[in-house]
Amino acid sequence: MNSKVSLSRIQLHTQNEEFRIVLVGKTGAGKSAAGNTILGRKAFLAKPSAVSQTKNCEKKKGKVDEQSVAVIDTPGLFDTTLSNEETMRKIALCISLSAPGPHLFLVVIQLGRFTEEEQKTVKMIQTLFGDEASKYTMVLFTHGDLLHDDDDDDDYDETIENFLLGNPGLKSLLSQCNGGYHVFNNKDKSHSQVTELLEKINEMVKMNGGSYYTTETLQEAERAIEEEKNRIMRENEEKIRKKEEKLKKEKMKQEAREKALKEENERILRENEEMKRTQNELKKSTQEAQDKARIQREIEGQRIREEELKKLKLENEAKDKEIKEVREKCEREAREEAEGKNSFINSYFLKAIELGITLGKAIKDTCVTQ
Repeated sequence: MNSKVSLSRIQLHTQNEEFRIVLVGKTGAGKSAAGNTILGRKAFLAKPSAVSQTKNCEKKKGKVDEQSVAVIDTPGLFDTTLSNEETMRKIALCISLSAPGPHLFLVVIQLGRFTEEEQKTVKMIQTLFGDEASKYTMVLFTHGDLLHDDDDDDDYDETIENFLLGNPGLKSLLSQCNGGYHVFNNKDKSHSQVTELLEKINEMVKMNGGSYYTTETLQEAERAIEEEKNRIMRENEEKIRKKEEKLKKEKMKQEAREKALKEENERILRENEEMKRTQNELKKSTQEAQDKARIQREIEGQRIREEELKKLKLENEAKDKEIKEVREKCEREAREEAEGKNSFINSYFLKAIELGITLGKAIKDTCVTQ
C-alpha cells in the first residue's frame, strides 16, 4: 500500500478491552490468511485449497498496535452442504467465541471471485446474528495486488473505486456495510495496511457508539461462559491460593533481606559520620590514614549493598507482577476453556429445535430464494 499511517495516529476506542473480529466468507477467499496478516503471525492454518482448512471456529489473540485483538476464524458457516445440526453447532460455537459480541464482522472476498452467493453474505450474517449486524460489517478484499499493474502508480483508493464502478454487485454489497471496505495487498509485507484497517475499524466503532454488537443470544452466551469460567476458577481456587502464598512468602524473604540491608547501611552511615568527627580531633597522621582507609572500605561496602538493594527492589517488583499475573492467567485460561464448553452450544441447539427454528435451513433458503 502506498499510503503510510503513523501508529501514533491510532487511538482505538476499545484499547482497554479485547477487540473481537469475526471473519466470514467463502472457502478459498483467504479468511485464515487475512487473520494471520491482522495478528502478524501464523495463528491459523492457511494454504490454497478448494476445501476449507478451518474445520471449526477458531479464536486467536494478539496485540496489534498496542490493541488487544481476538480474531474468530469461521469455516463454511454458509456452506449449504452442511446438515442443519452441523450448521447450528458451528453457529453456536461462533457465537460463544465472539461473546459478549463482536466489534466487527469482516466479510473476506477475493478480488475477481465475486459470486451471487457472496452478494447474500450480509443477509446471511443478519439471519445468524440479527438485522442490526450489518452496521458492524466491513468488506475486506484480498489479493489487492491484482488491481495494480507494475507501472501503475495510482493509490489503492482510486484503483479500487475504479474497479467497483464496473461491478454493481460489489457496490450493492458495500452499500449494506456500515464499515465500508479495505484492501489487502498480498505482496505487501509491511504492517501499514493492518494499521490502516485498524484505523477504519476504529472509526466504524465510534460511529456505532464506541461499543460492540450484541443480542440477547450473545448475552446469553456470555452469561454461560462467565458461569463456566467462575466454576473453573472455584475448582482451581486452592491451587491458585497456594501459588499466591508461595510467591508472597518469597516476597517476604526478599523484603526481610532488603530491610536488613537498609539497616546495615544506616548503621554504616552513622559510624562514618562519627568517624569523621573523630578524625577531625585526631592529630596523628597515621591514625588519620587508617581511618580514611577504613571509611573508604565502608563506602565501598555501602555501594555494594546499595546495588544489592536496587536488585532486590527490581526482584520485588517482578514478584508483585508475578503474583498479580497468577490469577489473571488462570482467569484467561478458565475463560478460554469455558468458551469451548458445550453448555451454551447444547442449550442453543435444543432451543432452536424446541422453537422449530432451523437456522441451517434459513441459511440455505437465503441462498436459494434470493
